Amino acid sequence: MPILYPTMSEQLIKVGQNVIEIEAAVIASLHSRIDHNFAKACELLYACEGRIAVTGMGKSGHISRKIAATFASTGSPAFFIHPSEAKHGDIGMIMGKDVVMALSNSGESEEILAILPVIKRLGISLIALTGNPKSTLARAATIHIDVSVDKEACPLGLAPTSSTTAALVMGDALAMALLDKRGFTEKDFALSHPGGTLGKRLLLSVDSIMHKNENVPAVTLGTLLKDALLEMTQKKLGITTIVSADGKLSGIFTDGDVRRAFDRNSDVHTTRIDEVMTKKPKVIPADMLAAEALHIMESHKITSLVVVDPAERPVGIVHIHDILRAGIV
Repeated sequence: MPILYPTMSEQLIKVGQNVIEIEAAVIASLHSRIDHNFAKACELLYACEGRIAVTGMGKSGHISRKIAATFASTGSPAFFIHPSEAKHGDIGMIMGKDVVMALSNSGESEEILAILPVIKRLGISLIALTGNPKSTLARAATIHIDVSVDKEACPLGLAPTSSTTAALVMGDALAMALLDKRGFTEKDFALSHPGGTLGKRLLLSVDSIMHKNENVPAVTLGTLLKDALLEMTQKKLGITTIVSADGKLSGIFTDGDVRRAFDRNSDVHTTRIDEVMTKKPKVIPADMLAAEALHIMESHKITSLVVVDPAERPVGIVHIHDILRAGIV
């Protein structure tokens, strides 16, 4: 019996590639539709004093949720409202200063058309993304953006594929144009994503993760090496600070310094820490970003940094493990 898997595999690959080709062509066709209507929509959204309410039914609803989320995370307050729920009370979520964006490939979604009278009565601007410029929704809109497609990527021509891709890409284009107009920065993005890696990189300061107070290992100048080793062992950071009588940082002693001291046959009972410590170590302020501290560690191939106050007194220790645990990388 012949093995059919290679032929079957080739067919699957062919179908997949065909879908990509069709949807890529759809995206390319949108280029010419970034026109004056697109610019007017951006201006309307930018001038919105309330929020952007994005709505859509079925697959368009899923795309609407994503577009609303993209708006919200890039400086344009937005939310998704389900049209079926809207006509049963949730329309109250929409206020007079909001702008509504409605997605419907046919432009004839019953659930969306049902809430048009309320939107009109409230005097709310409506931006419609449809595949039919002559549809009821398109004609009712303040601004209509054409997201029509020649065909769906579905082999049956039934499942929303190309049409949802077109709507999604146009929504992204609107969101990114607004982001640019608002002068939205990386730091602004981080404020919207405090739990993400970027947010932590741009917001998390050393003060939030450093070891402080009684957890900072410290001995004074003149301390015997054995006592400095005891302090290091108790605090479990592989380092101790050495301070002068007035509390200022004079140096540090690390695991690396321990090995070098033993290589020189230093006697732990008679050697003073001053003789084996590292003078003028790298130090950082408490308000430095943890990401910057990590860069210093990587550049100088060290695993710990002493955090000092303006008077050069040690107030903390930050270890590379603290930064990694915080999710900076």
